[in-house]
Amino acid sequence: MSTEKYTPRLATKYSKEVVPALMKKFSYKTVMQAPKLTKICLNRGVNGAVADKKLIDVAIEELSSITGQKAVATNSKKDISNFKLRKNIPIGARVTLRGVKMYEFLDRLVSVSLPRVRDFKGINDKAFDGRGNYTLGVTEQIIFPEIDIDKVNKITGMDITFVTTANTNEEAFELLKELGMPFKNIKK
Repeated sequence: MSTEKYTPRLATKYSKEVVPALMKKFSYKTVMQAPKLTKICLNRGVNGAVADKKLIDVAIEELSSITGQKAVATNSKKDISNFKLRKNIPIGARVTLRGVKMYEFLDRLVSVSLPRVRDFKGINDKAFDGRGNYTLGVTEQIIFPEIDIDKVNKITGMDITFVTTANTNEEAFELLKELGMPFKNIKK
């Protein structure tokens, strides 16, 4: 058995290509100043979860198969009578990826899942929050190859948030672009 530790392809790319490119562009003094991806959060609200509790289990199962990590249910924070919603009732599912699983998911998202989106022309480059984080909305969970289309009874979307150590939107944009995110309108 080999004692060699597995390193994801994008983790190697980050240290060998992305950091030098960012150092050159932003003229950092040390490699520690270069921003890095710390975690990827997937979040999914489930419509109709108040009426049908099984929808939450389906959402958790789908998120778990997409990410390779167990998802958890998210509960409502307050009562909203118009939606027949009570406090602490499961209304969604979420999972947070770090380390090897984070890089593996990003690799699959960029190279397999996003190209499967109908009429895909790139992702929006305006969805940064001002603190170096980027949120991408996916309208259909069936773009992921882990989901069996025949077993899906309802097509729903999810939010994918990329949390970075970047201080500005520009630094985060360059980091994600170097990691292979297919942004629209990139000027060469």
